[in-house]
Amino acid sequence: MEGRKSRGYTWAILAGLNAALAAVSAKFISSQMIRYGLVILFNVAMWGCYINSLRVLSSLQATVTNFATNFLSSGLAGFFLFEEQLSFQVIIFIGYVVNSVGICPQGLCMLLSIWIFLGFLLLH
Repeated sequence: MEGRKSRGYTWAILAGLNAALAAVSAKFISSQMIRYGLVILFNVAMWGCYINSLRVLSSLQATVTNFATNFLSSGLAGFFLFEEQLSFQVIIFIGYVVNSVGICPQGLCMLLSIWIFLGFLLLH
């Protein structure tokens, strides 16, 4: 059962990454036709991954994992690719949401803690 749940978290993380890639491609690609095509492609992939995660995880677990991954990935992409400001409060908020709900497996919590620490180092 633990292997299935781990696979569900993998699908939820992939859904969040695809959502972030849709946002990045919307901002990064200059050709309007390619931009819209990539946004649609990444959103379709995101929904497919999200639906697969819902087959294994509860809707709360899948949604929060997807949201946190999307939010962190989009924020880090904005920071590194577009030189946007990344608020430390935003990083803390995501960490708080994921940890307070108690849905995150130990490996994911460790990864999230590393992201929060790196975000803190980058911002201060």
